[in-house]
Amino acid sequence: MSYLDYKVAETPRGMRKLLSLNWPLVFLLAAVGSAGFLMLYSVAGGDIDRWARPQMERFGIGMVLMIALAFVPIWFWRGISVFAYIVCVLLLVAVDVVGEVGMGAQRWLDIGPIRLQPSEMMKISLVLMLAAYYSWLDLGRVSRPLWVLVPVILILVPTALVLQQPDLGTAVLLLTGGAIVMFAAGVSLWYFAVVAGAAIGLVWTVLESRGTPWQLLHDYQFRRIDTFLDPTQDPQGAGYNIIQAQIALGSGGWSGRGFMEGTQSRLNFLPEKHTDFIFTTLAEEFGFVGAGSLLLLYALILGFCLHSALTNRDRFASLLTIGIAGTFFLFFSINMAMVMGLLPVVGVPLPLVSYGGTAMMILLMAFGMVQSAHVHRPR
Repeated sequence: MSYLDYKVAETPRGMRKLLSLNWPLVFLLAAVGSAGFLMLYSVAGGDIDRWARPQMERFGIGMVLMIALAFVPIWFWRGISVFAYIVCVLLLVAVDVVGEVGMGAQRWLDIGPIRLQPSEMMKISLVLMLAAYYSWLDLGRVSRPLWVLVPVILILVPTALVLQQPDLGTAVLLLTGGAIVMFAAGVSLWYFAVVAGAAIGLVWTVLESRGTPWQLLHDYQFRRIDTFLDPTQDPQGAGYNIIQAQIALGSGGWSGRGFMEGTQSRLNFLPEKHTDFIFTTLAEEFGFVGAGSLLLLYALILGFCLHSALTNRDRFASLLTIGIAGTFFLFFSINMAMVMGLLPVVGVPLPLVSYGGTAMMILLMAFGMVQSAHVHRPR
């Protein structure tokens, strides 16, 4: 045994786990969170108590939870995967029955002093369940139809419940997040090609049905599609949000107007400026440089997660890490595409930057599982 191995062996177990954390990932998450605090302070007009301080407090608790969860053995997460999935499905059913309504949607459960959004928990529970399923399944059965049907059902059940709320953004995240885990597990590309072909065919059929006796959508739904393709058709109505967001994005230029100098947010032209559309405020105040820097931080977080997953010999841990990283990617890519007009507005927050409680806490706890997979990987 070398001197270095001897010193590591002498180190207390808890300290070894602490030193084994993926510290670059911790610092990157802290950097993104700090950018969020800065922007929430700005959109509140310099009032730290309105949004920034509560966000900082929740983020601090979330980081402590992340590090605490990193000490939990990876086998524990595999063991509770079925239980976590069932509980989240039951909570989604409870939302449909006794959930609280807010902003036209029924998405929350009031449990004493806690207001819970089960759909946020389901995003991670689904990844946990699928990772456990594929770690148990023999590799030779991964692409057999019967064994492909099981994860498809596991994905469609919570997706259908979320669509009832209605919450299209979360439903899309569940579908695509589940597909990422299936792809990483080695499911044949032919299945994905068939689904993609069917989706394209469905969209074409819906569009071709317009104005026919068998029209598949209502006229107002087709008008929403028209507005998405050309927001200027309804600049004071359905197209207002995306037009204002594009003005903010464009006015930032290369280096931005300056901190707390964004006219779109300060004059309240931007909708939901502290949640879904906070990226436009950042781009207006810090320009292409600021927006690109945030995107670089997100890319580095993905890079460290994928490196950890690809170097991990434990199949469950690897799939869990890839699934959480993929869900994180969907969060920020859909939000950015949404505010730029590349996707319809579906209410997906910018991770660790948008103001929020449940979503941020659940995401940091998910990164705690990523850290657990990294700390307890086979040597």
